[in-house]
Amino acid sequence: MNIAIHGILAAALAVGGSKPGNRGYAPVNGLELYYEVHGTGGTPLVLLHGGGSTIETSFGRVLPSLAKTRQVIAFEQQGHGRTADIVERPFTFEQSADDAAALLRYLRIERADFFGFSNGGNIALQIAIRHPQLVRKLVVASAMFKRAGLPPGFWESMRQATPENMPSELREAYLRVAPHPEQFATFHDKSAKRMLEFKDWPPETIRSIDAPPWC
Repeated sequence: MNIAIHGILAAALAVGGSKPGNRGYAPVNGLELYYEVHGTGGTPLVLLHGGGSTIETSFGRVLPSLAKTRQVIAFEQQGHGRTADIVERPFTFEQSADDAAALLRYLRIERADFFGFSNGGNIALQIAIRHPQLVRKLVVASAMFKRAGLPPGFWESMRQATPENMPSELREAYLRVAPHPEQFATFHDKSAKRMLEFKDWPPETIRSIDAPPWC
């Protein structure tokens, strides 16, 4: 999703906070993946944040409410937030889906519901495609599977994206918690490249997803 548009939508979700009952770093596919666990009840719910984002900037407002009745697992993707990057490894939705699956194995969670926002929605879809046994239900917000589904001007705006014009709330969130804030420009460029190099997912691949929507 366009980093600027994502920033506007994320701001609507990002107020508030919840203290995790458990947090740490999981050894996942060469990463030390930062994660938090909030709440204790019900089927586990995994939150997948948007591109260029953190747990707080995507889910700060809604996470406390969700944790009242659910065990909520939130993590920060490769190079995002508190998770250090593997600089030579690109950001891809497929790799992030595999990282999420590995985190659930580390936490000994066999099945969960998934709520993905923006790029996190793309990751949720890829989890359902690549690791269907993990998925009970999906919530996908502001994601895509075809380039043509995005608003007019989106791709041109992505080509014009620079570290300097990244939304301030995303830039500040990264710099506040990143283990290597000096990598900000690389983080931005890899986030933009993931979008610019996106290729349509085949309709038959999307139709193969059999996880019911969360109602």
